[in-house]
Amino acid sequence: MASLKALKIRIGSVKSTQKITKAMKMVAAAKLRRAQSNAEQGRPYSQRLSDVVASLASRITVGPQSPKLIAGTGADQRHLIVVASSDRGLAGAFNTNIVRAVRRQAEELVAQGKDVSFYVVGRKSRPVLTRFFGANRIVGQYDTSEMKNPTYADAQAVAAEVMRRFETGEFDVAHLAYSNFRSVLAQEPTVEQIIPVKPRAANDVGVPAASAAVEYEPDEEDILAALLPRNVAIQIYRAMLENQAGFYGSQMTAMDNATRNAGDMINRLSIQYNRQRQAAITTELVEIISGAEAL
Repeated sequence: MASLKALKIRIGSVKSTQKITKAMKMVAAAKLRRAQSNAEQGRPYSQRLSDVVASLASRITVGPQSPKLIAGTGADQRHLIVVASSDRGLAGAFNTNIVRAVRRQAEELVAQGKDVSFYVVGRKSRPVLTRFFGANRIVGQYDTSEMKNPTYADAQAVAAEVMRRFETGEFDVAHLAYSNFRSVLAQEPTVEQIIPVKPRAANDVGVPAASAAVEYEPDEEDILAALLPRNVAIQIYRAMLENQAGFYGSQMTAMDNATRNAGDMINRLSIQYNRQRQAAITTELVEIISGAEAL
């Protein structure tokens, strides 16, 4: 009977867990709709701005007067990776996949003899990066624990800190790592260079063709000087929006799987409970019948 009592308690415990995972799945699904809409609405502007900046950058000859965000420092030794992750777990492999992509990029750079450091946005990536690369490689962190939805002001704050470090010569190249939201079941970890801007050829995919005669007022370098800081902030903002949608999509999937697994466990435990209960009842009946025959 003690075994039956233990099984009953365990079944009740799993049912309570199932209620929690089911509720978390519903909350994640509700939040996902808004996060996905925000991410999709932010893509056209960020992509177009990136294309315009890249197109303008391909038109100028880099020199001493060129904006530093496109000219760079003249070196390629020190790399900063801005890692955007979440503050919470229970989202499957969402954060793990981002960190895995960052590790792969960092290890490739280290193998080339480069110096690599990290600036983290969201706290989930920090422990893993610290374990593999050391705490001294984490040069800064932007706290998102109180942030319900990413805002452009948050992205501007991160961009301002990154650009300040660039201006003071702390690094030569900056990369942005985040999870590109594709669907509820698919999030693509992405690492892309944001400083300095990479000029693209006019025939690259997504870049406007330069065959038409266009005159800029003011000139390209003045326009770039105004657009480049905004572009850094916009790309970081897009990464934060993509991350939020990816997090809720991954969490919804993880909680759905957890709910299904809890249901399977409840079924198995219920079968085991019913079998033991039936065996106990049968044993009691046999004892009663044997006692009656003995009389």
